[in-house]
Amino acid sequence: MKAKFISAFMDVAERFAQLSSAKRLNVGAIVVKDDRIISIGYNGMPSGWDNCCENTLDDGSLKSKPEVLHAESNAIAKLARSSESGEGASIFITHSPCLECAKLIFQSGISTVYYKNKYRSSDGVNFLNASGVTVECTSDYSSP
Repeated sequence: MKAKFISAFMDVAERFAQLSSAKRLNVGAIVVKDDRIISIGYNGMPSGWDNCCENTLDDGSLKSKPEVLHAESNAIAKLARSSESGEGASIFITHSPCLECAKLIFQSGISTVYYKNKYRSSDGVNFLNASGVTVECTSDYSSP
């Protein structure tokens, strides 16, 4: 995929990240196949729940609620409910995936992962690499 398209799709993922109501970290993901966006996701609460993604701890810090869905899992769940297939698709994520999302990415047949920012753990990227999924950090790409 040409660098200008990688940059454009990452821009779209970043725009969807802005829709998240999370306070700690906003993450966006889009699934692309045959140069078409076939699914989108951002981190947030399940449909029908309130949009409060974190609990405030005694020390004033925020901790994500266990019910929060990650952007990748939201995008893959929406993909599963559509007539589209993830087989051979690419996913663009604003942050590298956690291990749980990496397993979903692999299982859905997505073959390429592009991410911009590193997550606190590299377990997801390591899993994807070991599973034969192409993983690429796009922080070196700039918009055209």
